[in-house]
Amino acid sequence: MASANEARPAAVPDEMVAAVLLRPFEVRLERRPTPRPQADEVLIKVMAVGVCGSDVHYYEHGKIGRYIVDRPLVLGHECAGVVAAVGAAVTRFAPGDRVAVEPGMTCGRCSACKSGRYNLCPDVRFLATPPVGGAFAQYVAIREDFVFPIPEGVSFERAAMNEPFSVGLHAVRRAGMKTGDTVAIMGMGPVGLLAVVAAKACGAARVFVSDVEPLRLDAALKLGAELAVNAGNEDAAEAIRSATGGEGADVSIETAGNPRALRSALLATRRGGAVAVVGLPPEGRAELDVSYLVDNEIDVRGVFRYANTYPLGLSLLADPARKIEALFTDVFPLEESAAALERARTNKSGSLKVFVYPNGGTGSWNGAMEK
Repeated sequence: MASANEARPAAVPDEMVAAVLLRPFEVRLERRPTPRPQADEVLIKVMAVGVCGSDVHYYEHGKIGRYIVDRPLVLGHECAGVVAAVGAAVTRFAPGDRVAVEPGMTCGRCSACKSGRYNLCPDVRFLATPPVGGAFAQYVAIREDFVFPIPEGVSFERAAMNEPFSVGLHAVRRAGMKTGDTVAIMGMGPVGLLAVVAAKACGAARVFVSDVEPLRLDAALKLGAELAVNAGNEDAAEAIRSATGGEGADVSIETAGNPRALRSALLATRRGGAVAVVGLPPEGRAELDVSYLVDNEIDVRGVFRYANTYPLGLSLLADPARKIEALFTDVFPLEESAAALERARTNKSGSLKVFVYPNGGTGSWNGAMEK
């Protein structure tokens, strides 16, 4: 990855360009004042941003649950870049450092934060979640304790993927997966695919997956899945039970946000196993076979973002053997943010991970497709 260290700090301009969502399907470029870092903040020149499913949802519907885009909003939260300036109290970073951003800045004082489950902080400020703007902008200011150094040789794209990878790591932890377990993952969007990587990295012996898109199933096999079931053609739970001698997986993870996938996850899990639920169904509710759940004593655990995953995630992604570049399919400049969102929204059979480059660039990884 020869280009991983190419970006260098320069004078910070007074103004920057940001891509702003005004209302569903309407994105406009705007010139805005460049943020000035507070005493405990780092100003980051954003080099790569992954387009997340939540970005697409805001773009298409203007809301996710109780979070409503009622004023112009800058999208994007899966990001990495170069430190451009630091606040007076910052001690861990200097201009020129390559960094990844954990996008949820929590209060640090509530019971959730103090117990280590800071992802449940009621006062979190999460990038690109109304009313907090995100990283489809040339610069963002982030509190120092939510900024992490990128390991040498790791591209900005890989570092940005530590955000969805962290969801996979947290799901594996929440499910109670142990070394040697078998894991079933329903839904092979970017989070599901990175959950495959997380499960293998944490010691899963076998990983089985399901989806309806051949491209995503092929990517899962490249990332270490043993069995990829096309749920449009066969019953995923039956296929997974057959592959485990009728027992089922020790742990299942649902990332699709699809009631059918949730039912499959439950039915694919062995007696006494656990299901971790990541995906959010469109209506917010999904039926569960409570009799089956009780009779088989299956634990069902919700997964909300992540906590205490960033250092581990970056260290795991520093291993080139984890070839997550298989996910990288599309790249767009900041000026084409609307096209990037539309690509991610409409081309599920041909795109996996779409990137936006607020400060130029066409992809600094090795061997991946470029636009």
